[in-house]
Amino acid sequence: MSNAPVFDIDTAAFHKDPYPFLQRMRATCPIAYVPALDAVLITKRDDVFTLEKKIDVFSSDQPDGLMTKLMGQNMMRKDGEAHQIERKAIFPTLSPKTVQTIWEAQFKAATQDVLNTLTPLKTADLVKDFAMPVSGEALKAMTGLTQMTWQEMDRVSQGMIDGCANYTGDPEVEARCHDCTASIDDHITDCISKGIEDSDMSLIAVQCRAGL
Repeated sequence: MSNAPVFDIDTAAFHKDPYPFLQRMRATCPIAYVPALDAVLITKRDDVFTLEKKIDVFSSDQPDGLMTKLMGQNMMRKDGEAHQIERKAIFPTLSPKTVQTIWEAQFKAATQDVLNTLTPLKTADLVKDFAMPVSGEALKAMTGLTQMTWQEMDRVSQGMIDGCANYTGDPEVEARCHDCTASIDDHITDCISKGIEDSDMSLIAVQCRAGL
């Protein structure tokens, strides 16, 4: 049990809008134990920046954490050399040079396609009609999951985010997360089975070349 100050929340209200709760926590007890989540929340940026480096206390290696249980241990849940090996492997995809020489043109083309679909419309929702498809297409390109629709990319991304935040143990949220990770696995398998070109700089491609 943590010796941090206790801060109680209504989980339904917190899920709907966490910001009023977080504002009160930052003002009164920026590091607090929240019984409803069975977790200690650290709510100030400077504290997080300092404490996350103390991996002997705040290790990213969390075998019982929701992320590891739901989708396996990835680089976000590894420390030190284990983290650096995977970080180094994916750097070719995310380097500024690759963004400039490969992804920028694809991002611009995808954005223009979305804008072209919006041109005839009298009104549009900035998030649903523009930001979601643009970001979805960008993720498709960089991950290598180009055979996935942007709608499915949005669905599986949100499903995994919800699953990792499912501290109340909602079985429906967990089931959706498992369905989303299964969809991603199927798309990855399909992508690899079709072969990866030497010029492919996607995350799937560079990780395959690195033997991950």
